[in-house]
Amino acid sequence: MTPEKIKKMVSQLTLEEKASLCSGKDVWNTKAIKRMDIPSVMVSDGPHGLRKQPEDGDHLGMLDSIKAVCFPAGCAIASSFSRDTAKLLGETLANECQAENISTILGPAMNIKRSPLCGRNFEYLSEDPLVSSEIARAYVSAVQSKNIGTSPKHFLANNQEYRRMTSDSIVDERTLREIYLASFEGMVKNAKPWTIMNSYNKLNGTYLCESEAMLTDVLRNEWGFDGYVMTDWGAMNDRVKSLKAGCELEMPGGNTTNDLEIVEAVRSGDLDEAVLDQAVERILTIIYRFEENRDKNISYTLDQDHEVARQLAEESIVLLKNDDGILPLSASQKIAYIGQYAKKPRFQGGGSSHINSHKVESALSVADEKTISYAAGYNDATEAIDEKMQAEAVKLAAESDVAVLFVGLPDSFESEGYDRKHLKMPANQVALIEAVTAVQKNIVVVLHNGSAIEMPWIDKVQAVLEVYLGGQAVGGATANILFGNVNPSGRLAETFPLRLQDTPAYLTFGGEKDQSVYSEGVFVGYRYYNSKDLPVLFPFGHGLSYSTFEYSNMTVSKNKLNDSERVSISVDVKNTSNIAGKEVIQLYVSPINSRLIRPAKELRAFDKIHLEAGETKTVRFELDKRAFAYWEVAIHDWHVEDLDYKISFGKSALDTIMSEVIHVTPNQLLPKVYDLNSTIGEIMADQNGKVILEQAMGSVMAGNADAATVAEQGPNDMMNAEMFAAIMEGMPLRQLLSFVPGVEKASLQQLVDALNQ
Repeated sequence: MTPEKIKKMVSQLTLEEKASLCSGKDVWNTKAIKRMDIPSVMVSDGPHGLRKQPEDGDHLGMLDSIKAVCFPAGCAIASSFSRDTAKLLGETLANECQAENISTILGPAMNIKRSPLCGRNFEYLSEDPLVSSEIARAYVSAVQSKNIGTSPKHFLANNQEYRRMTSDSIVDERTLREIYLASFEGMVKNAKPWTIMNSYNKLNGTYLCESEAMLTDVLRNEWGFDGYVMTDWGAMNDRVKSLKAGCELEMPGGNTTNDLEIVEAVRSGDLDEAVLDQAVERILTIIYRFEENRDKNISYTLDQDHEVARQLAEESIVLLKNDDGILPLSASQKIAYIGQYAKKPRFQGGGSSHINSHKVESALSVADEKTISYAAGYNDATEAIDEKMQAEAVKLAAESDVAVLFVGLPDSFESEGYDRKHLKMPANQVALIEAVTAVQKNIVVVLHNGSAIEMPWIDKVQAVLEVYLGGQAVGGATANILFGNVNPSGRLAETFPLRLQDTPAYLTFGGEKDQSVYSEGVFVGYRYYNSKDLPVLFPFGHGLSYSTFEYSNMTVSKNKLNDSERVSISVDVKNTSNIAGKEVIQLYVSPINSRLIRPAKELRAFDKIHLEAGETKTVRFELDKRAFAYWEVAIHDWHVEDLDYKISFGKSALDTIMSEVIHVTPNQLLPKVYDLNSTIGEIMADQNGKVILEQAMGSVMAGNADAATVAEQGPNDMMNAEMFAAIMEGMPLRQLLSFVPGVEKASLQQLVDALNQ
């Protein structure tokens, strides 16, 4: 429907009808207006599988939904480091939505993993905004290519579950721009989501549904978002303020109180009816975009999409450790599968994204009984050690060639609604690992978890396979990796720290009362660990393969450029093994000798490529201003320092393969206003300021013998050159009155005036 027709339709609605369209009919549906043939449409959770419920359903995952396919959770999909993987997930879900008459799927969930303690990290994508934004962009574009809407969430700074509905995230402007807004920015600009879901929390004192700065100034005016904003379920605080700020749709519906508030606000003059009209136009535009592009011939089968789920899991599994090449396993070996998750895997998280899977495939269910035997080893429902179960597992491990332990985190350890208290695995699972290592040296650990964990046993096992919450086909995917039918190619999209105390937000995560201060600033995840040179268990970007890869011939298109230019970087990557595999190419940028507090290294580009045995491919990236820029609060914009920058390819955020140094110059200098408290160092750092200061001081020295003597002598025996330079660096102009004979306040003011011209 054209914008003109929608405007005409809105003009024919009554005030009450317009207000009613700004809230849902029930938990999952928008309202219809029959006399105008305005249909009701359904929205549905979630990012990794349909959770379609009847009208009287719930949003917390407590009631049953339709039988569906549970795909890998966000923690796994991001670890694929593959836009194609995210695209396949999006296209598959969109087909299911078309077949099930669902207009919009609520996701992806793309809040930054500020701390591994966040209970909902299993659903979120990454600690890095580029990975989050790019994986989400591919997913959103794929879903919407099938004329189904998305609702990326939760906008913004929703990084904890503790008091998430009232907590106030206190985040400085630069951190917001470089980390938390950056996670959404590229996705919004390039994928144009149909809707956005705002979060429950406040941001710097204002509920997100009432934040005109975020919903209108940034999201619409700056980034070009042209859909509608909906609340998270129950996030509405003040209905009229929210409408003015740019939050159009309140969910869930069923309560008319806020609709009446809108009507009264228009009648009283508190709300311009044009604001309401615009909101309704935005909502109707998206409704008809779906309705007029329905494809009623699309169908899907659960079993077919189950195979897609397996493929997605295979792309996402991360091989963390593989000493002595213990993996892949051989069918000729006598193998013990130990751990409850081998038979009943934990494959999804709890809460609003919980899927009613039509079937679940375990590693044991696809195993060859002649080769593989099984012992449960522990009870997932408790942390208590079951001595009998553990003894049976240890005996089986001792009698086998290899023991594969399936362990991780139970549902009770991580879920929507509450945060984790620690990074430990259940005590009975840790005890099982320790007991098995005492009788068996060939041990492979398979991890089912939604976020980082501590691994005190890491040095006692030979291999670790991180399968995350890999969806309902995780068992088959895991088996294919274990036996080499599939070559692992996932990479960690988050850092695994050695201990909780090492994490950037350790002292402040969760906050006090209803306020959470993001005191770590831009130092989130690997940005913190790298800058502090802090050892970690496994770094961001880490992941092994059964193939080996060699990098060579790194080239940059130019070594000097200004920030309006782009630089092209290329590298040759060769598969030096006899096994076809996939490599994730990671490109990092580091400012050299920055005068600012900046991360030591930041990911600025990545790609995933397939290489046949012996094959070489050239990978190219192009970097623009944003790759070198930081957010400058003085100008409220991106700015590039006049610096050398190291561009490096790495196997991870810690493992650098090769690098080149280039120099980038800003096109515009930062505006600077000098006064008598400006320091000598500040002025000398400014090329023009240095000339003016040297000329002014030269005049003073030339006309005053005492001053000239001071200048000639420089530092004395009590003060070395370094001390003298440091004092001069921090000395404000006004102090020259005290230390340089002949300097007068009037002449200093003339100097300030000259500097400011």
